[in-house]
Amino acid sequence: MAMLDPVKPHILSARLIPNVHPDFAAQLGLRPEQRSLALITCDMDDALYVSLDEATKMAEVEVVYAQSFYAGSSYSSGPLSGEIIGILAGPDPAEARAGLSACIAYAETEAWFYSANVDDTLIFFPHTISRSGSYLSQVAGVPIGTPLAYLIAPPLEATFAIDAALKAAEVTFCVWWKPPSETNFSGALLTGTQSACRAACIAFQEAVLDVARDPHKF
Repeated sequence: MAMLDPVKPHILSARLIPNVHPDFAAQLGLRPEQRSLALITCDMDDALYVSLDEATKMAEVEVVYAQSFYAGSSYSSGPLSGEIIGILAGPDPAEARAGLSACIAYAETEAWFYSANVDDTLIFFPHTISRSGSYLSQVAGVPIGTPLAYLIAPPLEATFAIDAALKAAEVTFCVWWKPPSETNFSGALLTGTQSACRAACIAFQEAVLDVARDPHKF
């Protein structure tokens, strides 16, 4: 184990509903053409949020529900719950399946947390999104295809590191997830050019590592 070890998410469960019941569709606010659902749970919420967004770029699907669970995966309601559930809606089972497959692939190959200490107990998420899909575009209030820096860490680390990221790059502050979140982390969405978002992620990472190295320095 070492600093900057990748800490990878695990997909815990996934299912397709080929033809959702009209009453359930109404509860989800689906449009008439959205007849099929893909359901997924994961043990890392932010990894799944960006992976759900990726699915919207790879298939004709929309994120119609995504919610973190209180206290995180260590206190989940069951072995397959993790710390988040996501629901994608599409016009048919093929598109729902394609979206689900894209979501899983991105979570397994791209959407990783990293360790800020040697025993992997302090983790953070400095993730550059080259172009936003429909889901995170709506969350951030930006046009589809906009670069984003998706920054997550424990509360003090995140607060300190978001400020560092804003000072290090030409980025705009879109969303602040104030501490505590459902999983007791904090974070932000920043936007700018791809290179600016990468620079913000690097500055965020360095600030989190600085706190981890010497928590009492001020």
